[in-house]
Amino acid sequence: MEDRKQLKQTLKPHWVWAIALGSAVGWGCFILPTVWMGQAGPLGTIIGLGIGALLMLIIAVSYGFMVNRFPVSGGEFAYAYIGFGRNHAYVAGWFLTLGYMCIVALNASALALLGKFIFPSITTQGYMYSIGGWEVSFGEVLIASLALLVFAYLNIRGAAISGRYQFIFCILLISGVVILTLAMLLHPDTSLSNMQPLFKPEVPVWTAIIAIVAIAPWAYVGFDNIPQAAEEFNFSPEKAFNLIIFSIIVAAIIYSLMIVVTAVGMPWQSIVDGKPIWGTGDIVSSNLGILGMTLLAMSVCMGVFTGLNGFYVASSRLLFAMGRAQILPQAFGNLHPKYGTPYVGIIFTCMICLIAPWFGREVLLWIVDMSATGVTIAYFYTCIVAYKFFRWSEDSQGGPQSKETVSPIKKGLALLGALCSISFLALLLYPGSPAAMGTPSWIALAVWILLGIIFYLYKGKGFREIPEEKLDFYILGDTKKNADALPKVSNK
Repeated sequence: MEDRKQLKQTLKPHWVWAIALGSAVGWGCFILPTVWMGQAGPLGTIIGLGIGALLMLIIAVSYGFMVNRFPVSGGEFAYAYIGFGRNHAYVAGWFLTLGYMCIVALNASALALLGKFIFPSITTQGYMYSIGGWEVSFGEVLIASLALLVFAYLNIRGAAISGRYQFIFCILLISGVVILTLAMLLHPDTSLSNMQPLFKPEVPVWTAIIAIVAIAPWAYVGFDNIPQAAEEFNFSPEKAFNLIIFSIIVAAIIYSLMIVVTAVGMPWQSIVDGKPIWGTGDIVSSNLGILGMTLLAMSVCMGVFTGLNGFYVASSRLLFAMGRAQILPQAFGNLHPKYGTPYVGIIFTCMICLIAPWFGREVLLWIVDMSATGVTIAYFYTCIVAYKFFRWSEDSQGGPQSKETVSPIKKGLALLGALCSISFLALLLYPGSPAAMGTPSWIALAVWILLGIIFYLYKGKGFREIPEEKLDFYILGDTKKNADALPKVSNK
């Protein structure tokens, strides 16, 4: 059997935590507060994001267990393979690839949006055309493209470099948000009374809250980057669960603080009715002036940088795992001869995302709305496979008699996580749902599914012919023995 290429174990615990947190708290935390308040009001948004975080914590139980058992690149791709075979692994990997790349592209476009607000004379230079009502200029395309190229280069140089920078960016991000919150709350012209009414008056409270809960898979996507980097841990994978939990909790706090920052500056309904390009920026600028905007711009940049960096890590490791399994061209399974990084996946992600800025931000938003579907599918696979591992009692059927797999509470939480994932999918896909995807997102989803079918018809025959033992080795490595607690799954 051929040698199995493996990534170096260079990532420290606090770097991995920063990858998860920085990926979860991206551009949306700073750009979208007025949009979310327009749906649910300030307190409705905070409650919705809080409930979403609790549901993510439930799902995180399954992730913590699976990372500990299978610390390999690929994450949900590997978990779907373990539980349901190679075809399901392809489905999970295909949807995740889209989700990760979309977020890389959107974070880069958020940097261009920030430039439009702070340096409009530079960013709006070279108007070219409009798509979906968004004016595309050469200046913003250049800014987004430079960001994509810089972070691709940093990631190729090594996981240690990207991990170290990620932690620094996260510390600056947290510091910026905390200082902004204190400055806004203590400012004489701001007031908590501006948050009244706490909920959007025109809609039932729970309808509004559910609309915010539905975005949780997208808002907190990033904690699942931890399993993508699991092969590179230089510490025990048992710590992964605590890192995931801590990252989700801190992300929920940061989201809530930015809602407060936006809502106390002036009556929030006035902000929403004005339909500003960037409501949070307007509020901070009018109350705190140039110093406040500098601090906000720094925080946004850190959020964008951590998102770019974190999802470059996740997408390249996923592509590496799929290339190693030979569902993608084998070049994706190669490592850089000097830096030992999956450079082909990094370059590929960069090349695809360099196309995105030319289509305008509105088109990207349509695609990202759809990509939440793929992330939720990955959540479901992880939870249901973890459910299959756990047993209700020593007498129940499942794996061998092992205290590690006998855990009725964790089995119940894994089942609940799977049900949460299905609920998220229903909220996104059911036409009558308050969080249902729009027509453009449905078209984007249909196109991606069609492309997946076409690619599988082209490449799937060779993938299905790989002997099961060989595919186990490529995807799971020496963690294959940990899959023996499951009933045998045919991976043909």
